Amino acid sequence: MKAALIWDSSFASYRFRPDHPFNPKRLELTASLIQAMGLLDGDRFRLVSPRVATDAELQRVHSAQFVRAVHRLSERDADEGGAQRWGLGTEDNPVFRRMHEATATVVGGTLVAAEMVMGGQVDRAFALAGGLHHAHRERASGFCIYSDLGAAIAWIRERYGCRVLYVDYDAHHGDGVQGLFYSDPEVLTLSIHESGRFLFPGTGFPDELGEGDGYGYSLNLPMHPQTEDDSWLDVYSEVLHEAAEAFRPEIIVLQSGCDAHVLDPLTHLRCTTRIYEETTRITCEVAERFCGGRIIVTGGGGYAIWRVVPRAWTLVWAVLTGQAVSSDIPHHWLERWQGESPCLLPDRLHDEPGSFAPVLRPAEVAATNRRGVEALRRTAFPILRGWSLGF
Repeated sequence: MKAALIWDSSFASYRFRPDHPFNPKRLELTASLIQAMGLLDGDRFRLVSPRVATDAELQRVHSAQFVRAVHRLSERDADEGGAQRWGLGTEDNPVFRRMHEATATVVGGTLVAAEMVMGGQVDRAFALAGGLHHAHRERASGFCIYSDLGAAIAWIRERYGCRVLYVDYDAHHGDGVQGLFYSDPEVLTLSIHESGRFLFPGTGFPDELGEGDGYGYSLNLPMHPQTEDDSWLDVYSEVLHEAAEAFRPEIIVLQSGCDAHVLDPLTHLRCTTRIYEETTRITCEVAERFCGGRIIVTGGGGYAIWRVVPRAWTLVWAVLTGQAVSSDIPHHWLERWQGESPCLLPDRLHDEPGSFAPVLRPAEVAATNRRGVEALRRTAFPILRGWSLGF
């Protein structure tokens, strides 16, 4: 197994303002923990820098007018008049200096990951700063300006013609990526997330199945607030295996937001770091079966930047690269960062069983989640199976 971690300090420039929840410090913490755990040692694993995506690469999924607007608003003395037309100058997406270069670098990082995997240089790649899954063709949204995921998938489709399975387990629905490929039967989008009844962006229900030729190729699993590990993993494993069996993907693109954790301040789910290890393992099993093991992974949401994000994404990297890892976090890493952290840093990658109060009525929560699986069985899966059999 050869793998690349796409990271350098240039990703830190994607920063809206000091108090904004989308804080790039989490990326630095994660990269340093992966290195401290010895998970980048040896000849098989590479630390690779991103590049800035070109306007032509961005325009595979964004309009030229939108890209020009982001360029203009990135200038020091730009007039912000009309910015909200593009989803910018808002509380979620405030305008900042060199905004275009910062978000184009995130896109470039995910494109580098895609190029390395599709070109056979590595089997798997993790673009740490990527996962901007709310960006739309002509609108920034939910901390996301350009769609790195959309640009990478569009490049794969254009260059290689592969069937792409896009999997998104961020707690927020991957509405931007879904929308970009909503009519494309060669891209299957699968999002598991907290129900839009309770969480931004208010979408991602089982009846969102696609349109035109893409009808049946958008799958959504809305999870009830208070969902815990067992229910999450149960429905994810079941739907992913069945969807892959029907669709037969040639490459998997995985968005691994880690905001479903019980400590995340922006969501209402009750999962632990266990799901990031197990969900990645399940996805790797599917990739081995259908895609020759090829996976392109990005980051995503995750707002408990000190206590959760570094641990979750270190587990993702360990599973992605097939490395056994001790749960104990090195003392020198804890000593390095504890002085900056506003909270006590956990000393283990895995949350201990019983660390958090159990939810009330877990069986009811699980039953609600399972109804989403049954809805997909009635609607999308017959279409997918018919497609795969050539009906």
